[in-house]
Amino acid sequence: MPKISSDTLWDIAEAEVRSRESRTDEEEAEEDAHFPTQRTVFFMGSKAGGKTTILLRFLDRDEAAKPTLALEYTFGRRARGHNTPKDIAHLWELGGGISLSDLVQIPITADNVSSLSVVLVLDLSKPNALWETMERLLDSARSQVEKVCASLQKTGESRSGKQRVPRVLHKDYPDRELINPFPVPLLIVGSKFDIFQDFDSEKRKVICKTLRFIAHFYGASLILTSSKSEATMSKSRSFVNQLAFGTERPYEPFVILLCFRWPPVTSDVDIGTLHAKNPLDLWKKVFERVFPPENTKERKELKDPAKDPQYSEPLIDSIRAQKDQELEQYKREQAKSWKSLALDP
Repeated sequence: MPKISSDTLWDIAEAEVRSRESRTDEEEAEEDAHFPTQRTVFFMGSKAGGKTTILLRFLDRDEAAKPTLALEYTFGRRARGHNTPKDIAHLWELGGGISLSDLVQIPITADNVSSLSVVLVLDLSKPNALWETMERLLDSARSQVEKVCASLQKTGESRSGKQRVPRVLHKDYPDRELINPFPVPLLIVGSKFDIFQDFDSEKRKVICKTLRFIAHFYGASLILTSSKSEATMSKSRSFVNQLAFGTERPYEPFVILLCFRWPPVTSDVDIGTLHAKNPLDLWKKVFERVFPPENTKERKELKDPAKDPQYSEPLIDSIRAQKDQELEQYKREQAKSWKSLALDP
């Protein structure tokens, strides 16, 4: 068998590179169809709002949902056909509501931003915390996405070989000059719809219209679900399936054809007395007049999940407390020893 010289190998490699560069988009798409895809879906939202329940339903796991500890990862796989490689969905879930929003930097990276989607779950049974939860989490996620994309622009391309293309709206899109689309596909889920249905009709109207505005403003899809309704859970599963594996979309996102410069008129709020910088700020002021936000001074945001009562383990906690005391004692002794040292001038 003749020996292949290094020059011949370089010639082959160079020819392959030229061949790839000359391919059309259609040819590349056809070739990609034969390889498995990898997408990332990041779940975040209200604390104990039902994120895990939606995730388990998507994975078709018949098990009780447990509280999410900080940030958890799992994955799902799906075959496109018989004897074909399985597509992979990387699934991240952020626990703790807004208290651990700094952790968004872990699931949103240069490796996956080109195939990233976000699912924001908002607890409809707690409207007083709804706006702050939405605002804080989306701001954190947007900031991280933009930071990663800016870094990739400096290097020229993403590590996956594909750039995240900024979402550009059609020039005739409703209220185009007033909205700010989220940089990656976004699904907003209003959970615990069964409890929400028992609210006063006027309050339900304000919540629904506000959610529709938020979805419109961020260019997101919006669905309302209840773990007690198989129909709504099935719909949420279909939406997540589309984000995770690129299946056919259940239906198009909400396109609100109303002018959203003005929020819903309520007897509790005189819009003329409000001063707002933009439509989003105006809607926020009206919503928080109807549903005053929780007192942030009284609410404790636990950055350390080990101190969160919902994760208490009496035996482990007692040992941890003992070790903490020993550590503090050691620090005091070391401080005394340093003070007693006579250092030469």
